[in-house]
Amino acid sequence: MSAPEEHGLADQVAIVTGGGRGLGRAMTLGLAQAGVRVIATAARELAEVEAVAQEAERACGDDRVRPLLADVTRAADCAAAVREAVARFGRLDILVNNAGRGMKYVSDTFLTEPSRFWEVAPDTWRMVIDTNVNGPFLMARAAVPAMLERGSGRIVNVSMNRETMRRRGFSPYGPSKAALESETAIWAQDLADSGITVNALLPGGATLTGMIPEGLPDVARAGLLSPEIVVPPLLWLCSDAAAAVTGKRLDARRWTGAQPAGEPGHDAIEDVAW
Repeated sequence: MSAPEEHGLADQVAIVTGGGRGLGRAMTLGLAQAGVRVIATAARELAEVEAVAQEAERACGDDRVRPLLADVTRAADCAAAVREAVARFGRLDILVNNAGRGMKYVSDTFLTEPSRFWEVAPDTWRMVIDTNVNGPFLMARAAVPAMLERGSGRIVNVSMNRETMRRRGFSPYGPSKAALESETAIWAQDLADSGITVNALLPGGATLTGMIPEGLPDVARAGLLSPEIVVPPLLWLCSDAAAAVTGKRLDARRWTGAQPAGEPGHDAIEDVAW
């Protein structure tokens, strides 16, 4: 657990989309434990983010997490999430674009029996792209004006390994994350010198989240990364120590912690574009 003063994030305000499970849950709790007030959203399962809010209250001693039903594919819901953050907490400092749809919507056996792209139903393709590409755009579009008004902000887009973007049978999930990294690179340039940074964060390997099929053998499940792996680099990206870092991707599996000068260890950070 991070002490609120460790990263200088106490009393900052964040929105974490898809905050009810997996990476979103871990990041919501990690931010709350660092002193951040969090709006945690879910598209449909409000009970999940309500449970995370209760968990945060038990851990932190106050109601730092506000659960909210909001679908990132709807511009009105994205705007409402930003309004809720500003109305409830008076500001918005951090946006974590985590909500996403994975390959399980294409097939429950995608890990063992790759689906060819022409076998993907058009509605499934649109759903994944709408959530993973359009959702971050709509959320960032809604959040940036509030950040510009303050002259600072952090946008963190949750990405994945480049190998997975090229992996056979991983349409449309792979293309959606490649597009998200392009968004990250372009938005960072659009926001240059504004005080707002835009970066991608990835676990660095297969992670135990809701995107992994339930029927995965125990031996394979045992090798999955814990969702909490992304919390330390996320807190660093949101801190003043990372104020000059933008348009980058941070691999949590390579993260060794910030060094005395405030820089991360060796090769955890690289350029988004390739």
